[in-house]
Amino acid sequence: MGGARASGVVGALCATVAAVVAAFALSAGRTATAATENPATAAVHEGVASCAGSSCHSRQVDSGVNVRQNELITWQDPSSVAGAHSRAYRVLYEGRGQSIIRRMGLNNDGVARQCLGCHADPTPASLRGAKFQVSDGVSCESCHGGSRNWLASHRAVGGTHANNVARGMRALENPKVRAGVCLDCHFGGSRQGQFVSHEIMAAGHPRVAFELDLFSSLQQHWDVDADYVKRKGHAGGVKTWAVGQAMALERALTLYGEQGRGRGAFPELYFFDCHSCHRQISDDPKARPQWQANPGRPIPAGTPPFNDENMIMLSAAARVTAPGLASRLDADSRAFHAALARDRNESFRAAAKLAGTARALSDAFAARTFSRAETLAMVDLILQGEISRRYTDYTGSAQAVMAADTLLNALVAAGQADRGAVDRIRPNLDRAYAQVRDPNAYRPEAFRASLSQVAQAARSLR
Repeated sequence: MGGARASGVVGALCATVAAVVAAFALSAGRTATAATENPATAAVHEGVASCAGSSCHSRQVDSGVNVRQNELITWQDPSSVAGAHSRAYRVLYEGRGQSIIRRMGLNNDGVARQCLGCHADPTPASLRGAKFQVSDGVSCESCHGGSRNWLASHRAVGGTHANNVARGMRALENPKVRAGVCLDCHFGGSRQGQFVSHEIMAAGHPRVAFELDLFSSLQQHWDVDADYVKRKGHAGGVKTWAVGQAMALERALTLYGEQGRGRGAFPELYFFDCHSCHRQISDDPKARPQWQANPGRPIPAGTPPFNDENMIMLSAAARVTAPGLASRLDADSRAFHAALARDRNESFRAAAKLAGTARALSDAFAARTFSRAETLAMVDLILQGEISRRYTDYTGSAQAVMAADTLLNALVAAGQADRGAVDRIRPNLDRAYAQVRDPNAYRPEAFRASLSQVAQAARSLR
C-alpha cells in the first residue's frame, strides 16, 4: 500500500502525538462525541491486561487461524506507526511532550484535563476495572469499547461477533462507527482533553491529520480473510475513504459551530489553513507564494481560509456517485466560505447547513457499493481538471495524494486492477508524495504538475 511513503507524509502532516496514525457515527443527536460511551450505561474498561495471554491476543507469532492472536504485539511495537497507540501516554513525558507542558504551564491536573482525552483511555474512574492503567495509553478498549459485558462472550468457543456487538463491543468494521471513534482524537471531540486548540499547537503540538482508510491500513492488526468477511462483512477501501471524508467534514463543522470556541476577538484558528498566516513574508519572488485565488472559495484576498481538504475530496466522490448531493455540497461549501468573510454568526448557520450535507453524503456512501468505473472516475477527478485547481493549500494537496494512493490500492485489493499495473504508477505517486513531505517547501504549481503526471500514468488502468 505504499506504507513507507504514506507514513512519511503522515509524519509530515503530524497526526496527533496521541496516536500518530490510527484508524477507526456521529450519533442520532449528531454530537461530536458520538463514539464515546454514555457514562451512565457504559461498560467497565478492564484494561489491556485483560486482553493479553498466549491464548488470547498476545501470541508471539500470527496463529494462522482466523484471528492472528498477536494483536498486542503489534500494538506494543516500540518504533513503528503500528505501535503509536501504546506510546501515546509515554510521549507526554518525553522531550516534545514536556516542552509543550512547560510552555502551557500545566500541572498534573492540567495535563489530565488537556491531554489524557487522547493520550490515554478517557473512561472515567468509576468505569475502570482492576487491571486498568492510564499508562497503557490508547488501549484496546479506547477503540473497541469497555469490555466487561462482552469479554466472556468474546472468549467463548462458538461466540459470535454479532453477540459481542450486542453486548457493547464497537462494530469497528462499520466505517461510520470507526470514523466516529477515530475523529475524537484525529480531529477532535467535545469531551474534555479531545481538542487540539490553536493554543496547544502554538505550544508545539504537531498538526492533526485524518484519512480513515489510509490510517486504518497503517495501524492494521487484523486480516480481512473469508472468516472475517463471514463474521463482520467488509466495507472496502473506497467506502471507508469516502465515509471518512464526509464524517471528518461534519465533525469539523460541528465543532466550529459549538459555543465558546475562540479566544477574545478571534475564532478558534485551529479550523483555518495554517499557511495562510504561517509563511515567510518576503518580497523575493522565489519565496512561498502569496495568496492564490481558489475556485472553491469565493473569499477576498487575505481572508484566512477554512481548511477545506475534506470538502475537495467529497466534491470528487459526490460528483461520481451522488450528483444531486454534489451540487448541494458545492453550493453549501461556497456559501460557507463566503459567510466566513462576512459575518461570524452567519458562518455558524452556513456551517450547520453544510454539516447536514456532509451527513447526507456519509449516509449515501455507507449505503452503496463503489464500482471499478466509479473508483477510476474519482481518481481522475482528484488528479486533474477543475477540482485540481483547488489545490492551493498544503492540507488539501496532502489529502489528494493520500486519496490517490488509497483508491489505487483499493482497486488492487478488490481485484479490479492488476498490482503490477498499479506498481508502475508508483514512481509518479512517489514524486507527488515528495511535493507534500515538507509543509514549508510546498509549492502549489509544482504539486499540481506532479498530480498531472500521476493522472497520465493512471490512464493505463482503463
